[in-house]
Amino acid sequence: MSPLAFRVLGPLQVHGPDGPLRLPPGRQEVILAALLLETNRVVSTNHLVDLIWEDNPPETARTQVQICVSRLRKLLAGADGEVSITTRPPGYVLHTDAGNVDAALFTGLVLRARRLRERGELDQAVRLLRDAVTLWQGDCLSGLDSGPLANKARQLNEERLTAVELRIQLELELGRYDGLVGELQRLTREHPLREKLRGQLIQALYWSGRQAEALEAFRTARRFLAEELGLEPSRELRELESAILAGRLPAPAAPAPVRVPADRAEEETAGAEPEEDPEPAAASPPPEALRQDAVPHQLPAAVADFVSDAGRLAALEEALTGRPGRTTVGLAAITGKPGTGKSTLAVHVAHMLSETGFPDGQLYCDLRGTTGTPATPEEVLGRFLRALGIPGQLIPESLDERAEMYRTRLASRRVLVVLDDAAGEGQVLPLLPGSRGCAVLVTGRARLTALPGAHRVELDVLAEDQALELLSRIVGRERVAGEAAAAEALVRTVGRLPLALRIVAARLAARPHWTLASMVQRLANERHRLDELAHGEMTMRASLSLTYEGLAPEDRRLLRLLSMAQAPTLPSWLAGALLDDRRPFPSDLMEPLVDVQMLDVAGVERTGGFRYRFHEIIRVYAREQLAAHHTPEARQEALARMAGGWMHLAQQAHRKVYGGDFTVLHGDAPRWEPPASYTDEVLADPLAWLDAEQASLCGMVEHTADAGLHDLSWDLATSLVTLFEVRGHYDLWEQTHLSALAAVRKAGNLRGTAAIRASLGSLYMSRNQFDTARQALNSALDVFQALDEPMGEALCRRDMALIARTSGDDAAALELYRRSLADFDRAGDVVGRAIVLTQSAHIRMRQGETAEAQNQLDEALDIYEGVGYTGGRARTLRRVGQLLLEQGRSDLAVLTFTEVLELCRDSGDVIGEGHLLRDLGHAFVIMGRPDRARDFYDRAVAAREGVMDFGGGALARLDLARLLDAEPGRSRELLVPAVEVFRERRMGRELAEAERLLATGC
Repeated sequence: MSPLAFRVLGPLQVHGPDGPLRLPPGRQEVILAALLLETNRVVSTNHLVDLIWEDNPPETARTQVQICVSRLRKLLAGADGEVSITTRPPGYVLHTDAGNVDAALFTGLVLRARRLRERGELDQAVRLLRDAVTLWQGDCLSGLDSGPLANKARQLNEERLTAVELRIQLELELGRYDGLVGELQRLTREHPLREKLRGQLIQALYWSGRQAEALEAFRTARRFLAEELGLEPSRELRELESAILAGRLPAPAAPAPVRVPADRAEEETAGAEPEEDPEPAAASPPPEALRQDAVPHQLPAAVADFVSDAGRLAALEEALTGRPGRTTVGLAAITGKPGTGKSTLAVHVAHMLSETGFPDGQLYCDLRGTTGTPATPEEVLGRFLRALGIPGQLIPESLDERAEMYRTRLASRRVLVVLDDAAGEGQVLPLLPGSRGCAVLVTGRARLTALPGAHRVELDVLAEDQALELLSRIVGRERVAGEAAAAEALVRTVGRLPLALRIVAARLAARPHWTLASMVQRLANERHRLDELAHGEMTMRASLSLTYEGLAPEDRRLLRLLSMAQAPTLPSWLAGALLDDRRPFPSDLMEPLVDVQMLDVAGVERTGGFRYRFHEIIRVYAREQLAAHHTPEARQEALARMAGGWMHLAQQAHRKVYGGDFTVLHGDAPRWEPPASYTDEVLADPLAWLDAEQASLCGMVEHTADAGLHDLSWDLATSLVTLFEVRGHYDLWEQTHLSALAAVRKAGNLRGTAAIRASLGSLYMSRNQFDTARQALNSALDVFQALDEPMGEALCRRDMALIARTSGDDAAALELYRRSLADFDRAGDVVGRAIVLTQSAHIRMRQGETAEAQNQLDEALDIYEGVGYTGGRARTLRRVGQLLLEQGRSDLAVLTFTEVLELCRDSGDVIGEGHLLRDLGHAFVIMGRPDRARDFYDRAVAAREGVMDFGGGALARLDLARLLDAEPGRSRELLVPAVEVFRERRMGRELAEAERLLATGC
């Protein structure tokens, strides 16, 4: 099947297997172009509406966008290409291989060229830059009529010229002066204002022996700039002239190659092969999202009715994008009392600068500074490193190591970091990048005066004209103009506080028959409280109470109960759980609260349902009402239903991943089941759901532990290991389990205590903390034996066998595996049996018992295929490939490794991909095909080091050095950094071999 090819670097074109596809002109072209410019990333529906209609969209705009997307889906599906458009909140994603889109190809080639330059490989960098520029067939999206898209097109056009300038600079550094003169003369005529090109022309002329022409080129530039702009040439150009006149112009020289430091230990410790690769997960993000060139776009949606002071926006832009001579990271802090719009301003500014000021991405995190559980710097750095392409398994444990990796990752990028709701400077300082190309925008209630060099904005209430403008945007300009005096009185009555004004305006918008004067009269009845609006919380409470008291009794009850939810955003099914209402569309329960802005719509789920969120001040108000109207027993019952709903969904997600309730223990606490149709749709991609709801699920573990719902707490915690193992979320694994452990111990829950201890044993084993793991597993096993719990015994003995196997005690490992198999059989857990068979088969292979190993692997594969567990199948197939290699069936081994490699790539398992590339290298060495082996080892080095896994990269370097005995220079280049990594990680066997190869001159 021939894939579709998309071209945006020139006129918009789509080429399919049978030639060009005809795109209907107009809206479909605009939408497709927007999706292609953000390939494999979400483009919001609001953004698409803005692209088509700009400032005046019709009421049916979103529906028309949906129709256009539907037609595009049919068009692309009919072309038989490997491409799809899927709905992802808050919009759509066009999925295709990045190699099918010329803009993505261009960006990737330029990025690779820059890295090659950093390593000193200038020739190859020049070739890649030439390839990148040849992709262009004219100006980006030429002929497409969309003003907002033109801004992105101009940015790409600028990147094209920047790539040309970079390529010319590299060729100057290589001494190719003569061949550049003609091209530079043409480019300076086409782009006369680009002084960098003029400087390159002057250098090329001078070093071609044409000093007089070089001086004339400078004078031509001076005349042009003076006549056109009234400016003198830049300092760089003037310095070139002075150097030529003095006869001291230095030849262009390449910078010294840059070496990135190692930061993470390799899983494959001395004397032991890594026993379990992270399982390939079908729901993981595509590999592009985990590569070194991952570009995060984490900003929340900006509000449409934003109002602010233009001078304030300009000052923030200057502070973040850079004042002249700035040598430090751009830093701005927005502070103020609750309800003044700190987050709204920050998100607006971030969107305003995202494309032009920070093209390498935007990171965002709610630091939860006003909650009881602020985010820790370690937690935030873990999130950011994953967004920047580092797999969870490679993220260090300590704060200092995470901060170092974070700064390294951002060192050559232009990224904007938005830290919302900071508790204080101590929470922010570890999150500051070190590069002056990056910037950080912080919001918080505290003034944050200890942030060094920060531009500070302290928000107060709106100016009167801004308050009237905000009221007009929500209520309608004609309505405000018709009652101008009443409008002025209204904004004065609510103290011009943005949140209070929004709430009152929402009531007016929902009741078009009310006059503004009548609302002023209603507020006058609360005069004594509203007079205090600008003085603190009491005034906010009075303003909120106006809306709260206008709700129906059931809506007020829901608002109160929803305040118990500690999730960042709230799915609609929570309303049904809290009220024990099993209607098929629980969002109907939420909408009355949205109408009066007591809840905000935060996005759209893959099911098409909405997600909601509280403003924090409204949540505080609702909690006060909760304490006043509900007994502790009623609150506990509602919390149990809410937690039961999360538990049901997490259990169903585990079942879909593993093909059933395998390899996990469950408690007896009751579940609350959301509508079946919702469950089926939202769990169509179970790991993606677990990823998306990670914060909510982990928060619920701690919430239930604190509330004494110990059975739900431990059950949910152990169920989440499905996510923690695949994604390498070891810190979350420990955090949730320690919370649940405290709860079950306090309640005397022996089974729950053993389950948590057993799961912690698996965690400690994953961290290579084998002594701690043994203690946890032994204590859990004692309890499971006393309770006659075969599943618990099976899990403990399986992990204890893995520890013995890693320690080289094969006999003990095989005996533990034998007993674990019997336990899994007693429990009826076939997947657990298959995992044990796969692990023990590796020992059989080492002992030369190939027939027994083959039988065990065959049985494991039959089980995995029967239940549909893709991750287990991939692990077992890799062992099959290794067995085939030992049996001398190299061709079949290569086919098997290739199949597993594709599974890893499909699931985004870049660590597994690195292992498989090494396996393929080993296979081709055995087959006597060193050229192919060298290619795979090279790719293994790039794959491992591309995600900063320098331990895995060092092993692949050692493999490659063994192969290159005839190239001592290249071998030394490979081995020197590998020796440093082996020494740091105490990998004695590998270190000894690498030093021996260096000593023998390999």
